[in-house]
Amino acid sequence: MLGFLKNVFATIVGLFLFFLFGFFILIGIAAAIGGSEDKTALKENTVLKLDLNHPIVENVAEDENPLKNLGGPFADNSDEIGLVQIREALKRAAVDTHIKGISLQAHYPMAGYAQLQEIRDALLAFKKSGKFIYAYGESFTEKGYYLTSVADKIFLNPAGGLDFNGISAEISFFKGTLDKLDIKPVVFRVGQFKSAVEPFIRENMSEENRAQYNELLGSINNQIMSQIATSRGISAEALKKVADELTAYEPKGALQSKLVTNVGYLDEYETALKKKLNIDADDKLTYVGLGKFMKAESAIPFNDSDNRIAIIVSEGTIEGAKASSGNIGSDDFVAELRKARDDKKVKAIVLRIDSPGGSSLASDVMWHEVQLAKKVKPVVASMGDYAASGGYYMAMGADTIVALPTTITGSIGIFAQFFNFENFFKNKLGITHDRVNTNAHSDFPTVTRELTDFEKNWFQARVNAGYETFTSKAAQGRHMNIDKLKSLAGGRVWTGEQAKANGLVDVLGDLNKAVEIAAKMAKVKTDDYKVRYYPTPKSFFEELMDKKEDEMEAKFLKAQFGEMASYVKQVQKVKTQEGYLALMPFAIEFK
Repeated sequence: MLGFLKNVFATIVGLFLFFLFGFFILIGIAAAIGGSEDKTALKENTVLKLDLNHPIVENVAEDENPLKNLGGPFADNSDEIGLVQIREALKRAAVDTHIKGISLQAHYPMAGYAQLQEIRDALLAFKKSGKFIYAYGESFTEKGYYLTSVADKIFLNPAGGLDFNGISAEISFFKGTLDKLDIKPVVFRVGQFKSAVEPFIRENMSEENRAQYNELLGSINNQIMSQIATSRGISAEALKKVADELTAYEPKGALQSKLVTNVGYLDEYETALKKKLNIDADDKLTYVGLGKFMKAESAIPFNDSDNRIAIIVSEGTIEGAKASSGNIGSDDFVAELRKARDDKKVKAIVLRIDSPGGSSLASDVMWHEVQLAKKVKPVVASMGDYAASGGYYMAMGADTIVALPTTITGSIGIFAQFFNFENFFKNKLGITHDRVNTNAHSDFPTVTRELTDFEKNWFQARVNAGYETFTSKAAQGRHMNIDKLKSLAGGRVWTGEQAKANGLVDVLGDLNKAVEIAAKMAKVKTDDYKVRYYPTPKSFFEELMDKKEDEMEAKFLKAQFGEMASYVKQVQKVKTQEGYLALMPFAIEFK
């Protein structure tokens, strides 16, 4: 029997090693194939096919997925694309004589409005070259149409639709779930607008939270409507009427409302493209995708300057010293900032921040490092979709803060949160707890008993002290009276446009604007510097290994809970959100 078990175990180990070895052989072959590719040779009359129906992040590695051409499980249709690469491609395409125009596919881009505005601005800059932008979609989301509205021709499929009905923010509340489970949230906060804890203590939005989001969404919606109105030659009032009456959802209504120029199928769209390119109807269109185009020789002259502007990308939730993939850890941020600070070739630093906040301690550690860096060279903050709470904490120490009008920022506040599971364990699971302490609060904090009044008061005092630290440093960084700063704080969330009017932001503009300001502060000429991004994006294989665990967890939740999986995932975050936090309300879904 023992020999049989040994043979079974040896077989299992052998099969595992065989498949592992085979997998790495496959990777090697794919990498060799990918590495053997020459630079893309562009043909005349080429159209850049810009497919933005992907998750859009700040920056991605230059190497593509070498396994995607093998098909099957190795082909990933949801590959992330980088904002850096999109902007660079549009800049190069504008001056490349091979590229005659762009075929835009932006049915459902996965990004926030601030990132989309940067892409939209880059598309408008491309149009100044005199080249065309045509767009086709079977349907368009609100965000997709926001991008697409810059196009010269917009084709909508006759059976499709255009989701143009304004913006909505949806917040999930879990008080009812916690009540059913006999789990009691214990919350400490400062500020009537610090609403990140509301999902656990309320079943709906507070009046203060509702008021701030009415103003927030109104500001974003006004920006979007104004820009679309300018591109389409329609008044903002007419657009509001279209949204209120759902006129554009039907293709005929979208056409009559002048939101699209044509209703037609893909072949009719391509016929229009051929006509624009002055080629015969029987000829094939020559397309080049974003990835291939970036491998072509750049039409922009090489800049051999030794001067550099460092852009340090900080994207995701601030988790602490060490963060999971896709989030911000203070250790990594400090290391990259010191690297840029100590590099003699780096003349100025731009902090590219896209974060709703997170750990209060980590935020303060990063703020301190910014103070050290700006003693050596200029530091400019550039805000993406979010730079709120801990994200604003990172930015507020910079020499200058730049934000998009639709950036979500502010949320200057702090809270602490714990959960008392005593009744859950006792009433639902039949588990009770007892303890022996050497001192009055040896087990503090704990999730298996009610906190005493002394402990609650102690914790509230720490939160109050943290708020005073946050606001005093914000006032210092903004050169603002503390009372004025506190009138803008209290956890209140602002758009970039509102923050600029209130003095929380210096300049409205995109990342390019922030780089220009940094170069000017460093007294570097416009054509005498190169931009470098830190940290270097992870390679495909590094990302592959990082994503496997997340993918397995997501598949398990989906299999177990179906459409409820997203809510279960949010409930799982409850435990990770204990302690001192500088975080804006999470789980806000813009529709």
